[in-house]
Amino acid sequence: MSGPNIAKHYTRLLALWPKDPLRPTLHFDKVLQHRAAQASAGKSDLKAELGQINAAYSLLENRYMHRNPTSKRLLSPTSNPTYYDDLIAELEQAPKRSWLARRIEGWKRMIRFT
Repeated sequence: MSGPNIAKHYTRLLALWPKDPLRPTLHFDKVLQHRAAQASAGKSDLKAELGQINAAYSLLENRYMHRNPTSKRLLSPTSNPTYYDDLIAELEQAPKRSWLARRIEGWKRMIRFT
């Protein structure tokens, strides 16, 4: 496989990779663009790049989650059965909050009235 083909794989990964709403200042797409530029210029080890591309595709396709599924018992601990559901809801709401709402949520976690 040649450098331009590797650059095409990185370009495809760049188009398919999801955006991170929690950390919008960290740009993984810039890393992929840099790797594509290096591959097209011929400044990279082709065998190592193929391994990196395969690893990125495996993460993108959730190969490990399908190969090793998580049991329902593990996702519902006895001490707090709704922990992971609450965590997912919090992660979905967090990027949409204003500065004041984030501060209020932080204060709520510091002070508990139970």
